[in-house]
Amino acid sequence: MARLLRPHAGWPLQEFAERMNLPLLGDAEARLSSWLDTLVAWNARMDLTAARSMDELLDLMLADALVLAGQIPSHAVVVDVGTGAGAPGFALACMRPDLELHIVDPHTKRISFLRVAASEAKVENTRLYLGNIEQVAHRIPPCDEATARATFAPEIWLDHARTLLQGAPRIWLFLAREPVPNGVAAEQELRYTWPMTGAERTLLAVHQTA
Repeated sequence: MARLLRPHAGWPLQEFAERMNLPLLGDAEARLSSWLDTLVAWNARMDLTAARSMDELLDLMLADALVLAGQIPSHAVVVDVGTGAGAPGFALACMRPDLELHIVDPHTKRISFLRVAASEAKVENTRLYLGNIEQVAHRIPPCDEATARATFAPEIWLDHARTLLQGAPRIWLFLAREPVPNGVAAEQELRYTWPMTGAERTLLAVHQTA
């Protein structure tokens, strides 16, 4: 079981964001700090994250959401499937209070954690769904943007987003070592590096027509 300790000097969130040339705005730093504090506290009792160091935790929880936050238009409705301890969906909600986030996860402990984290961080733009996407898709309103990270193989995520979600969302694919799926014509491709661990990442946007 991971036991990550909170840095005595606080979380270096602005420095982290500036290394990605994506500074945090408004009250995002306070909300993110509260969420990470809650995550560390809960992780002492149950295993919520694969991170085994502070560097890994910051990269895993924040980097992808920072990139995504710079791409989604104002007041969009976003669904994040399989959010785990909150990446990227809950982090995105902390960074972008103008968005409406619908967060899906099949594990009770993760949804319970996120409910507490949302209350303590005063994050009010999220709705949480316990279950897999097949079980809860009919309850999610039409979305503008859809994301899932490390939940499905890319081809399966594209199929789920196209067939289960209401509306015509722009579908986001996070790729680490996976190749771009055959036949996928991305309208946008962003390549970047996690600043603490150096992991190479690719984010693809695929437009889904109704």
